Amino acid sequence: MARTKIAVLISGRGSNLQALIDAAAQPDFPGEIALVISNRPKAGGLERATKAGIPIEVVDHKVFESRDDFEAALNHALKTAKIDFICLAGFMRVLTAGFANDWRGRLINIHPSLLPSFEGLHVHERMIQAGVKIAGCTVHFVSADVDAGPIIGQAAVPVLPGDTEETLAARILEQEHKLYPACLKLLLENKARLLGANVIYDDSVAANGTLINPPTD
Repeated sequence: MARTKIAVLISGRGSNLQALIDAAAQPDFPGEIALVISNRPKAGGLERATKAGIPIEVVDHKVFESRDDFEAALNHALKTAKIDFICLAGFMRVLTAGFANDWRGRLINIHPSLLPSFEGLHVHERMIQAGVKIAGCTVHFVSADVDAGPIIGQAAVPVLPGDTEETLAARILEQEHKLYPACLKLLLENKARLLGANVIYDDSVAANGTLINPPTD
């Protein structure tokens, strides 16, 4: 049986990409990472993909006159590779409603907060300034609105006394690396899926569908 073909879109060092690469290398994982696309030619994640033997492509947003042209090039690369599913992993471009709708139910993202709180940028700084005691990360479907799509899973992280942006970000990132592959596997195994504006789960998943600090195995 053919494995689901996944593309990972990145802009930077690709630590979540690496977590997905490692997960997909396991024999029981139901998908394969078939393409990594970066909008930045010097993104560190491209080297990770190359080392893993995964095809890479650069679609540099700076060379296009409009977002529509940029996304047309993205779509061309994705469809040429016969991609079934897209994971955004530190992809620092806002996608249009048209792109999100074209890939609806097959396009997911990870965000370093417990959405719907602290969407957008500078998340760790804002959480510390707000004095929150519990932070975390969220995997969600991508919709027309930034960081607003239906939630698939979340992992909670305590905010400790004396935390800086860097220490909090590092603690959250550890959970991101567990949560993203776990949520992707749920979707590929059809144990979670998008129905209308909600995510529904089969009986093998917790009743509320939330993965809190998922195990590493």
